[in-house]
This record gives sequence, C-alpha cells and structure tokens, in this order.
Amino acid sequence: MSSGDTPVISTRGLTKRYRGSDALVDLDLDVAAGEVVGYLGPNGAGKTTTIRLLLGLIRPTSGTAALFGLDSRRDAVAIHRRLAYVGGETSLWPSMTGAETLHLLGRVQGHVDTAYRDELVTRFSLDPSKRVRAYSKGNRQKLVLIAALMTRPDLLVLDEPTNGLDPLMEQAFRLSIHEARDRGQTVFLSSHILSEVEALCDRVGILREGRLVEMGTLAEMRHLSALTVEATFEGPAPDVSNVPGVTSVVADGHVVRCHVRGSVEPLLAVLAGAGVTGLLSREPSLEELFLAQYGSAGTDGGAPIDAA
Repeated sequence: MSSGDTPVISTRGLTKRYRGSDALVDLDLDVAAGEVVGYLGPNGAGKTTTIRLLLGLIRPTSGTAALFGLDSRRDAVAIHRRLAYVGGETSLWPSMTGAETLHLLGRVQGHVDTAYRDELVTRFSLDPSKRVRAYSKGNRQKLVLIAALMTRPDLLVLDEPTNGLDPLMEQAFRLSIHEARDRGQTVFLSSHILSEVEALCDRVGILREGRLVEMGTLAEMRHLSALTVEATFEGPAPDVSNVPGVTSVVADGHVVRCHVRGSVEPLLAVLAGAGVTGLLSREPSLEELFLAQYGSAGTDGGAPIDAA
C-alpha cells in the first residue's frame, strides 16, 4: 500500500471494555485494498468484538475504526453499501425459498452479479427452490455465502464463514475467495480452521487477551516457531543436542530429528562432518506458529481455539 492510498480498514487505539473487563485493547490495524487478512485467536481473544466494532454494531470505549476512510458508526450506511458480512451463525426467514432469500438480500445490497450468483449456486450445490426451514445448517451457510459473494463487494468481512460446511464446500469457498482477491476485493477473515487461513491469507494477525500480539506475512512470522530438520546418516546419528539453536532432539538409529531456531549453519556443519546421506527440512505451519503463542493445547486460560 503506497503512502497515498487509504486503507480499506484502519483502526487506531481501538478499545472495548465491558464492565471493567477488556475485550479489545489499543488495536492498531491497517488492511490495504486487495488484501486477504486472517484474524486468529481463541475464545475471548477479541475477534468478534473487533468485527462488531468495524461493522458499527457496537460503540468503542475509546479509539477509532474507519472503513474506506469513513467512520464505522457515523457513516455506517455508506460503508455497508460497499461491504458484505458473513457470520458463523445464520438467522434467515424460514418460510422463504433460497431463491427468494437471495433476491431479497440482493435488493438490500442494491447490486448483484446475476451470472456469478448462478455460478455460485452451482458451485456450492445449493437447491434454491427449497424453503429455508428445510435447509441443513451447512446449506443455510452456503446461502449466506452466496448472498455475500454475488454482490462483488469491495470488502468481505467473514467471521467463521465455513462453519457447518463439508470439506468439498470448503474448497468451493476457497476458490471463491481466490476469485475475490483476483478482482481486487479485500477480505477480512476470522476462522478457526488454520489450514484455511494459511491457504488464503496474505497476512495474519494473532490476538491474545484482547491485544494484537503478532501481525505479518507467514514468512515474517516464522520466528515464532522452529524449523524442523530430519537427517539420515550412513552410521549412527551424531549427538546434536549441544549445537546452538537446536532443541527437541530425537535420535533413532541412523536418523536424527530436531527443531532449529535462528541460523542453521552450526547444525549443518555438524551434519556435514558426520556422513549425512539425507536431509529434510520444513518450515513451521500456521498451526505451529499459532501454538507457539498459545501452547501445545492451543488454549489461552483454558479457552478453545475455535470459539470467537
């Protein structure tokens, strides 16, 4: 984002307190046009509070939130003409059909790409002739996803959007987000499916107890966890436990596995002098980066990852 561009999302010192409890503290966040940004954190970390503040549904205790350079509450009507929101729980009109629901939601938004809508209905295998009361949870979620995507909004705000979808439909969702990014749309995605965030997002933010503790590309965040190395030798595996930066060493006959933080050069020097015949290395996944913040149980004070 160049200095002259207005961020699609911009917050400064954004804070929300409930009865003396901090739900979100001093959030400074910029999301540029065309970015797909992932937003991670366990139950109570502040993800849904952030989204409600961005949508103008609740008033901040202090700080500011702007979308398209407009105040999230004062200019909510103008902002909502340019965005679409999908939550993990849907509340729709049970007596209406899927087609009627899409028509109504399209009228509310004001513009629909009808050809793309029909393509999405096919892609998500939705029967629009059924009434909403007959839909499963997954089909109701498909319906609201199609309703959001078909308007081609400048900004998609998605809070656990694949809740209830099976793996095939998750792939359909990922394809749709890739298409949105290719068209220059901006996506703000809160999801507990870490592989989904890793596959889709340009940058990732991690919340902890209401504070943004990490923000960057996956490459920039690799320092949160260690490189995994597996080496195979002609003879017995050497002892690498005292090599600088090496931890979690497991030796099994001719094979040694370990984690490396920082430079790998000291380890490579030891391996090269020990008759290494095979070497595999792997950078940490987003799940490993996340767990580096929250511990192996994936919790923060006992809260599960997958809640808002």
